[in-house]
Amino acid sequence: MHPVLPPFPTSRPRRLRRTAGLRALVAEHSLTVSDLIWPIFVRDGEDVEEPVTSMPGVHRLSVDRAVEAAREAADLGIPAICLFPYTGPERRTADCAEAWSADNLSNRATRAIKSAVPGMLVMADVALDPYSDTGHDGFLRGGTIVNDDTVEALVKQALAQAEAGIDIIGPSDMMDGRIGAIRSALERAGHQDVVLMSYAAKYASAFYGPFRDAVGASGALKGDKRTYQMDPANSDEAMRMIARDLAEGADAVMVKPGLPYLDICRRAKDTFGAPTYAYQVSGEYAMIMAAAQNGWIDGERAMAESLMAFKRAGCDGILTYFAPAMARLLR
Repeated sequence: MHPVLPPFPTSRPRRLRRTAGLRALVAEHSLTVSDLIWPIFVRDGEDVEEPVTSMPGVHRLSVDRAVEAAREAADLGIPAICLFPYTGPERRTADCAEAWSADNLSNRATRAIKSAVPGMLVMADVALDPYSDTGHDGFLRGGTIVNDDTVEALVKQALAQAEAGIDIIGPSDMMDGRIGAIRSALERAGHQDVVLMSYAAKYASAFYGPFRDAVGASGALKGDKRTYQMDPANSDEAMRMIARDLAEGADAVMVKPGLPYLDICRRAKDTFGAPTYAYQVSGEYAMIMAAAQNGWIDGERAMAESLMAFKRAGCDGILTYFAPAMARLLR
């Protein structure tokens, strides 16, 4: 129950807004560099830094450049990097076997980063879309994304990541039962300390377009993902998905996209109290950057304001392409 304010002029709320110091004293939420996870894109080659045209300021990095990015993140105090591979069409196959290859881009980058920057937490995505010739997160058969066979493949992918030394596995595929299957497999293989951050409420969103450009999935995608990603109209369903994934062994949960789904973040934190994250996705980033580059908004302030919104909504952390820029601003 909120107290009733005494009437004006006894109550003058503007008193507490008068100076920066007063505003800081009464701020209800704070954003720190420890809240940030930096998603980066890796690709084949050496000494490569290839711009992603639909994401100004974001690049696909060869593994050696990804190691440099990890060092930069460590210097800035960013605790974690999340890896996404750009896989060429020659490695995209119907069986998605590259997904669980010990020497795929993600696993090579994990080993290189953990060797060079041991204190950096490395997170990686578990889904088949970077390795599939259809661009889908699961196996497409007869026009249908099949669930159980896909889960078996995701388990193999997760185990390969664990063997490479990953700290956090992020299953983003939205197949039913995959958290329980991955958790059980990790336990059996002696990888009980690997963290599962489940993309528990991942929506079939229009905000993923630039990301699909970045990982090379745009041209490969056949159809859409609405039979496994969530309907943007639903919020009660998100609570059921989060409850299920926590029950199956998720250590943390994620809502994706971010800003259009702040209500889901708030409900998730209030309902479960579990570590709750949001992914400020490529389309969100691209919109802010495009508007800033056109002089329509103050990009730095919009960045900070958008990230604070996640903390206000109850998030414990945010995956954001703004991570290094925000870390520098916080300094």
